[in-house]
Amino acid sequence: MPRNVLRATTAAALAATLLTTGACSDGGGSGGGQRTGTGSAEPVKPLSWGDCGAPTAAEGGGQAPGQDWQCATLEVPLDYAEPGGETIPLALIRAKARDKSKRLGSLVFNFGGPGGSGISTLPGAAKEYEALRARYDLVSFDPRGVGRSAPVRCEDDKQLDAYYAQDSSPATPEQEKAFVDGIRKYQQACKANSGKVLPYVGTENAARDLDRIRQALGDEKLNYFGISYGTELGGVYAHLFPKNVGRAVFDAVVDPTKDAEEGALGQAKGFQLALGNFAQDCVNRGDQCRIQGSTAKEIEANIIKLQKELAAKPIAGIGDRKLTESQATNGIAQALYSKELWPLLEQGLDEAEGGQGQLLMALSDALNGRDQNGRYSNIGAANTAINCADSKERYTLEETKARLPEFRKASPVFGDFLGWAMLSCTDWPVAGAWQTPDVSAPGAAPILVIGNTGDPATPYEGARAMAERLGKGVGVELTYKGEGHGAYNSGDKCVQGAVNAYMLDGKVPGAGTVCTAA
Repeated sequence: MPRNVLRATTAAALAATLLTTGACSDGGGSGGGQRTGTGSAEPVKPLSWGDCGAPTAAEGGGQAPGQDWQCATLEVPLDYAEPGGETIPLALIRAKARDKSKRLGSLVFNFGGPGGSGISTLPGAAKEYEALRARYDLVSFDPRGVGRSAPVRCEDDKQLDAYYAQDSSPATPEQEKAFVDGIRKYQQACKANSGKVLPYVGTENAARDLDRIRQALGDEKLNYFGISYGTELGGVYAHLFPKNVGRAVFDAVVDPTKDAEEGALGQAKGFQLALGNFAQDCVNRGDQCRIQGSTAKEIEANIIKLQKELAAKPIAGIGDRKLTESQATNGIAQALYSKELWPLLEQGLDEAEGGQGQLLMALSDALNGRDQNGRYSNIGAANTAINCADSKERYTLEETKARLPEFRKASPVFGDFLGWAMLSCTDWPVAGAWQTPDVSAPGAAPILVIGNTGDPATPYEGARAMAERLGKGVGVELTYKGEGHGAYNSGDKCVQGAVNAYMLDGKVPGAGTVCTAA
């Protein structure tokens, strides 16, 4: 999700996180994030594809994706107001369509974040989209500021260990000062290490990059699959280039009508709903459930009790690191992104009650982009930079504290963390571009917009808001009654059937179609 506190990416990426919201003040006017002139750019050259190496540390590391995959680099303007000026590289990856005789073109994915690396995510998630690969080249990329595409860099690995372990729900003046100082120190590191690119990593520039990717791929229209934040990126693209929209799907939809505070409050409610569903599922399984509590409310109360105990005294984590309250809350949030992770959450909570925090810490590390060797990807840095380049909101300490009661009411477990995260861009060195993005796209081809009723990170209501804002005849809403972040990746045959029918055969489902999880 953009402008929010909990990063929203596809569950397949296992990259989403508790993050911080965007409010920024700039020492020099509107900042480059506002500079949207298209200028007259040079024609886009075709891409030169070659073998893929292993993902970089900034992309999350790992093994090279194998022979099915090809990689390329596209140079794009750093500043679209000066298209003939300095350029930055965008890293791309693709797997060719299996049926070349029926190939429809390229299908470009953005898996969310913002800040998720498409280079590292697509190969791992590709099996979920095998039906679409029959007729499309599957393509993804590292957006500007991400991975190997002019990555934003802030603190080093040891500093990030301390940053993510700090108390993110301060209860005393001393804790408040430490929290604010930690954010300020992080922001100063971002400016010192990436000041040149920070003004230009916003979503509007990324949308212009998408159109250059389309041209470089040789496609007349952009066929697009956006997930989570990728739906906002897709909506901004559709607004800027409505005539260039091909077949497109928005899954796990960001609400384009909500500002930073409203988005964070919506997430508080969404994660609380998902936690309640998890707890009720545990109760329904009776003695098989490992967590203490005979009702969902009792399980929730025990989680809150665990949070308080960890705030007072962290427990054993991984290596010499201790599991703090913030990391435990991160780990719980991570596991709520996918129902497949609920067993790990159950186990992690059970072990933490016994003084062992390794599993919750591992979930938190996945959320924050930390590998087993202690190296962080740049998803956190990119996420903050993109959110702050987009969002105009700048909340003071007093404003933030005044809003905390509403956040706590929305979620006793997550409210404090999401409320305090409103400070994350208060002193950011670049001004934000908008309060909410314009996604109106009159004249665009139909865009299938999918909302999941149990989605914690992008609450269901956002899908209808997106469909309405895209405009009549453009946004086509489909509802999935299920759990987790996203619908297509749930494996639901109804959802996948509707998406595949549109993307492969051009059959637009009826507006208001409902699919229910088996």
